[in-house]
Amino acid sequence: MDSIGFDLHLRESQICVLAADGTVQQRRIPTSVTGLNAFFAARPPAQIVLEASTESEWVAQHLEQLGHTVRVADPNDARLYASRSRHIKTDARDAHALAEAARRADWRVAYRPSDERRRLRQELAGRELLVRTRTRLQAQIRSLIRAAGQRVPPATAATFVDRATQVPVPDTLAPLLTNLLAVHTLTHAQIEACTERLTALAKADADIVRAMTAPGVGVVTASAYVAALDTVTRFPSGEQVACYLGLVPRERSSSESRRLGGITKAGDTRVRWLLVEAAWAIRRSRTAETAALRAWCQRVERRRGRSVAVVALARRLATILYTMWRTQREYDPTLLRGAAGGTA
Repeated sequence: MDSIGFDLHLRESQICVLAADGTVQQRRIPTSVTGLNAFFAARPPAQIVLEASTESEWVAQHLEQLGHTVRVADPNDARLYASRSRHIKTDARDAHALAEAARRADWRVAYRPSDERRRLRQELAGRELLVRTRTRLQAQIRSLIRAAGQRVPPATAATFVDRATQVPVPDTLAPLLTNLLAVHTLTHAQIEACTERLTALAKADADIVRAMTAPGVGVVTASAYVAALDTVTRFPSGEQVACYLGLVPRERSSSESRRLGGITKAGDTRVRWLLVEAAWAIRRSRTAETAALRAWCQRVERRRGRSVAVVALARRLATILYTMWRTQREYDPTLLRGAAGGTA
């Protein structure tokens, strides 16, 4: 079976074929369905390795449909290019190194999420972009009105346009504000549409519905968490999940010295931010179901301060969601470690 290295690029990609008889073939092909079909459709099944990138998933799926075995490699694994000279880097050398890696198993394969979770990630990314756009629009509109000697009263995203429209502004500023407010209205409507699609996807996913039973966790946070992990069996423990999401402290230890810093902030930024927001919501709540978590957070806060305590609570929430998923149980505050009658 041939081993093929696929150095993937936006318009043209480099192909290196290591045949079973030892011959080497280098070629550039268009990065398109037509280009892939022209080169790979008539070939016998081969082992193909390509790096993880924006285009890697659709390319991998198409090559698999053509009957080939595809592995997507983690580009951060230095072992992937063990045979490449560090002083000279070209597409041909990269493709050759990937082709040689296709014959080995000593490098890290990138995880490929399921189609359902990938769609969730797309919806979340699109909604996040729209929310950021709306937030920037509101800040700019408030700034323009303040520069004119007026202020927009406190408002929610849904009432912001009405509040801003009622503020008297100079005639020279009115046309610009009209344009910006129109964009705000359209953006807000698109956010609502994204939220509706996300809610529909969440209702059809038992893992997301279960996660939403935890305090502070709504449809966006639960969807982002489940989409990031994809499959709970990927992780042997909740501590591994917290590490994957960048919620564990940095460490620089040597000999007898041990130094801990801020959290690593590795992994999915969106999930980490949402979990911290959920932790703030738990800290502010006064419901019975959050009593054990609030008491735990307050104990940490007395020792380390409020911000550290909230991040620690976000880390604990990540492990709680993992345990709920692993055990197929909804949130039960009596099972928390340290709660009255708790066993977990």
